[in-house]
Amino acid sequence: MATPTPEAAQAQLDTQLREIIQWHFSPETGCPFWLNWAAKAGWDPRTEIHTSADLIKFPHFQDEWLRDLQPEVWVPKAYAGRPFNIFETGGTTGMPKQRIGWEDYKTDYSEFSEKISDEHFPRNHFWLMMGPTGPRRLRLAIEHLANVRGSACYFIDLDPRWVKKLITNKQFDQAKAYMDHVVDQAATILKHRKVSGLFTTPKLLEALAERVDIWDAGIRGVFCGGTTMLPQYVRFIVEEVLENRIGFYPTYGNTLMGLAASVPLTPADQYSITYYAPQPRAILRVVEPENTQKTVEYDAWGRVELTTLTREFFMPRFLERDEAIRRKPRAQYAWDGVAEVRPFGAMQKTIVEGVY
Repeated sequence: MATPTPEAAQAQLDTQLREIIQWHFSPETGCPFWLNWAAKAGWDPRTEIHTSADLIKFPHFQDEWLRDLQPEVWVPKAYAGRPFNIFETGGTTGMPKQRIGWEDYKTDYSEFSEKISDEHFPRNHFWLMMGPTGPRRLRLAIEHLANVRGSACYFIDLDPRWVKKLITNKQFDQAKAYMDHVVDQAATILKHRKVSGLFTTPKLLEALAERVDIWDAGIRGVFCGGTTMLPQYVRFIVEEVLENRIGFYPTYGNTLMGLAASVPLTPADQYSITYYAPQPRAILRVVEPENTQKTVEYDAWGRVELTTLTREFFMPRFLERDEAIRRKPRAQYAWDGVAEVRPFGAMQKTIVEGVY
């Protein structure tokens, strides 16, 4: 697949942006939240937002809006009457953020299917998901990805909120017992069923590999989601856990963005993973924490800012609880990437990540 020029990618992004702004702020198609917001703000984004540079006119999107408001305020008028999925993020303390949706997750993961190898994820076979299920979009998304590739998927129940709670309360023995319970279920599936593709988190992958020879169990590709994967840990996974013979596909994704795929590692990367947003449906910027209108220089650390641009959901300038290194475009992506993603402030304070 040819990489578009930066100019072509920017033009595509700006076209998408104008269409999405028109959609969400027009009375005929827009959602109650953004129509009310524009009325109170006193300006019309349809006449003032033309390129991605203009997004700076929006304030940061507040996550409280997704916690405090009823989900129906986000339903575009054009979608009125259509039942929707309700997906949740986090929720370790208090009310979780909720995002509604219809087809976005299918679009994201159908596109991702073209980025994974048939050698590592054989078509018309079987997957195992060993990761967060319940109210998370990921559960349906992974099954859709397997189905797109002609495959079926087995699932293990996992509640990361409970694990985080145990660790926060220093109940480490119970947290380990819960992880052992999850790994036991996965090991049982691998023993009795044919599985070639695995989705899991880095910590669960490591725990499973201590119990099972995953190559001998039939696994040929691992699709791995999770926030913190430092270069030395990535090297450990690739060389020790996967023994340089199982395909490794790290991703950075969440309910609000979708799926940012990583570029294949090269020797020059020194195991530093870079992810690229699914433009033009989402934009990732790495901004200065104290002056978020400005992006940091390439190869510098900053806070991750997300803008989502689909007909189902418009979310401008949301400050993620992550920090990353800003990376230059590279094939197959003609826009900035984010590397070595970790929780914001991870170097200053202890972050509880549980099974991630």
